[in-house]
Amino acid sequence: MRLKSTALALSLALASLCAPLPAWSEQTPVAVTLPAGISRYTEVEGITEYRLANGLRVLLAPDAAKPTTTVNVTYLVGSRLENYGETGMAHLLEHLVFKGTPGLPGTSIVQELGKRGMRYNGTTSFDRTNYFETFAASDDNLDWVLKMEADRMVNSFIARKDLDSEMTVVRNEMEMGENDPAGVLMQRMVATAFLWHNYGKFPIGARSDVENVRIENLQAFYRKYYQPDNAVLVVAGRFDPAATLRRIAGYFGAIAKPSRVLEPSYTVEPAQDGARSVTLKRVGDMQLVGAMYHVPAASHADYPPFWVLAEILGDTPNGRLHKALVEKGKAAAAWSNGFALKEPGYGLFFAKLNKQQSRDEAKQQLLDVVEGVGRRPITEDELKRAKTSLLNDFEDLQNDPSALGVALSSAIAVGDWRLFFVGRDRIAAVTLADVQRVAETYLREPNRTLGEFIPTDKAERVAIPPTPEVAPLVEGYQGRAALAEGEAFDPTPANIEQRTTRTALANGMKLALLPKTTRGNTVNGSLVLRFGDESSLKGRKSVAAMTAGMLRRGTSKLSRQQIADRLDELKASMSIGGDGGVVSINFETRRNALPAFLDLLREILREPAFPQGEFEQFRTSWLTNVEGQRREPGAVAQNALARYANPYPQGDVRYVESVDESLASINAIKLDELKAFHRQFYGANNGELALVGDFDAAAVQPQLARLFGGWNSPASYARVPGPFVPAEPTAMRFETPDKANAVLLATQRLPLRDDDADYPALLIGEHVFGGGSLKSRLMDRLRQKEGLSYGAGSWLVAGSQDANGGLGIQAIFAPQNLARVQQGVQEELTRLLKDGVTEQEVEEAKSGLLQASRVARAQDGTLAGGLANQLYLKRTMAFSAEREEKIKAATANEVNAALRKYLDAGKLVQVVAGDFAAAGKGDRK
Repeated sequence: MRLKSTALALSLALASLCAPLPAWSEQTPVAVTLPAGISRYTEVEGITEYRLANGLRVLLAPDAAKPTTTVNVTYLVGSRLENYGETGMAHLLEHLVFKGTPGLPGTSIVQELGKRGMRYNGTTSFDRTNYFETFAASDDNLDWVLKMEADRMVNSFIARKDLDSEMTVVRNEMEMGENDPAGVLMQRMVATAFLWHNYGKFPIGARSDVENVRIENLQAFYRKYYQPDNAVLVVAGRFDPAATLRRIAGYFGAIAKPSRVLEPSYTVEPAQDGARSVTLKRVGDMQLVGAMYHVPAASHADYPPFWVLAEILGDTPNGRLHKALVEKGKAAAAWSNGFALKEPGYGLFFAKLNKQQSRDEAKQQLLDVVEGVGRRPITEDELKRAKTSLLNDFEDLQNDPSALGVALSSAIAVGDWRLFFVGRDRIAAVTLADVQRVAETYLREPNRTLGEFIPTDKAERVAIPPTPEVAPLVEGYQGRAALAEGEAFDPTPANIEQRTTRTALANGMKLALLPKTTRGNTVNGSLVLRFGDESSLKGRKSVAAMTAGMLRRGTSKLSRQQIADRLDELKASMSIGGDGGVVSINFETRRNALPAFLDLLREILREPAFPQGEFEQFRTSWLTNVEGQRREPGAVAQNALARYANPYPQGDVRYVESVDESLASINAIKLDELKAFHRQFYGANNGELALVGDFDAAAVQPQLARLFGGWNSPASYARVPGPFVPAEPTAMRFETPDKANAVLLATQRLPLRDDDADYPALLIGEHVFGGGSLKSRLMDRLRQKEGLSYGAGSWLVAGSQDANGGLGIQAIFAPQNLARVQQGVQEELTRLLKDGVTEQEVEEAKSGLLQASRVARAQDGTLAGGLANQLYLKRTMAFSAEREEKIKAATANEVNAALRKYLDAGKLVQVVAGDFAAAGKGDRK
């Protein structure tokens, strides 16, 4: 798997809890008049740091191009600072600060967040706790968020009753993690690698610590670390800097500077004195081999070369592990993870195997590659490829609102936000000698933790250098020129419609073009190819999926590696997926690279080579992934629900296969079938392409005509219908042994189209019931009130062409709580239909839905996909505008009437999967 993220962001990917999706943007700051008590500290590449007298650090990154604002608060406390017997305390606080303050009860917090359509979350990692809110830009929204964050910084209840109610939710989150073999294995390896340092304990904490924590200890922890001098506040996006600083001065400046002193942590992990091993045995259907090595802190000069080294070894398809393990059939997948931490941390190298592959062979080959760099030195080509990829990642982060916030939060945790840019500069300066030295220093047997113990006659120690002082690294740092900002684009349906040009190529392929100035000159595209019909696609569902999956694995002129290199050169990302007679391609590139990218896309789509070796790798990976779903509760429940009352015969593209049927279908595929499928079906004459972003519409149309205007599918096309099929209510239960987390899925099929008169009202009612994130009736009952589920909710599906939709419900929970979860779901749906929704609930749901839609349209990739779909459905943005007007006009009476017309609590098809047998025997707490 290709890890397209920086190590600063990656450091949170497995260690953080409640992982967020923040938004971020920036521009060159303008001069502002500073309120009393605020001083300007420094500025780097469009981000300005201010400081308050009470110690709070404030980063402002205004960017009028985005119609959204993000507020991000990072507290410099994570699991690293927890005491003995108090693991998981930082994560518990992350949950409890949502429970409110004397002036703002917890229900008000989640209610306001939902009513305002905000994206929000909290995450806990080793070195920091982070909270963010992303919302439609407005003075009212920003004022409320800043006031709320300042209030809960020092006034949160942290009450016994809230701890008791949230305890089972956190326990359920633990159990959710226990279902992931790779995550559990990594926890065991980290615990083995670190004897004393708290990096050996994951932020989720020990179950016994979480269940027995004293509220007094938790309150003391909160009062110590949730203070302005231990926090960094970030405001990014569209806002008035001067007015925002005045608000910050008013809300946060009123908080007194604490008198307590924060002592630095002083535990230093001793040098490892020999290879260590750990074995994990649990029920499952795949194998894993991993090797872990101690490495320096992220601020140390040796960390950037290790970062490059991890890319060289762990990348797909160019990495050494992929070539040695996956390409030679010894593993299904191989990858690396680097954790950029404040103090000396670790790096990991993993391989995933199916049950037939030899774990001993994979282990030997993995160690030979990782610890064999001294015998097989890194080449100049490998170094160049890795640095290009990583530096592209940095550039992508500065252009990607959803990723830069996490990266900056991680840099803050490491020591200073400017380390984000220092790390980029250090990557650019890494040499072959640097990478080789780091490999030979740290990737050695005495510094290794593996899945088994290997004794040695002579102990060797690898000394990890101490964490350097950060201040000298960033003192006077100026960085590079700030990126040019994009235009202030208004994502209303009317403006989008006015700016969009719709046309068609000579062969019928439809185009939607929306040029606009973007930050970083990015352009996003969505291309959909449609071909075949119900008869011609029969028996070829798996062949169709594999054909699409093989497109990026080689062309008549380029190998898979060369395609990956070319995409990096073009600063482009691309995904391709196929389902029956539909292939979807989503991509992002830059204005100056778009013509070359489109040429490359044409070659990938029209001239695939289908190499035999890549075919076998793809099949092995696919088989391993399918096999891995056999006893995963979520996958088991989803498959059972999709197969229930499915009226189509095996071979029909609408038929849903069982795990065994899928394995048989994949094993039966022949390479020649893929080539024949491509020749018979692929073409663009029934396709749609939408482009959104920084491009020249006049120049791109003739190129598209040349590339795709004469490419026609030899097979006739007719949409495969998906008519409504009723399903009798039933309950299904599946045992998944040794899985700590259980899943409930339920649905009621409905004869519903998204242009039905009742649909907007029904959408509002579903949002109140379970679609409103943390604030919904299902979450109020199952999480806030009873603490049974970390995640529960609902969704509404409506067909755009066939009257075929449905209400879906889901919840995760501990197996022993099955009866209470089922009762809660049934009672809340019954109460919804009996008592109805209130006018206040309707108004809050309307606000949340409309603001969430506006935020979604502000994402160019999402907008491109929506415009492409409109081309297919022969719709315009007028359809979206009309729906929004109907949502605005809906009343509580109309919502209740729609709910009672369509929904029936007695008609649910319900599936549960989990280790209920063990729970019944009392084997689980």
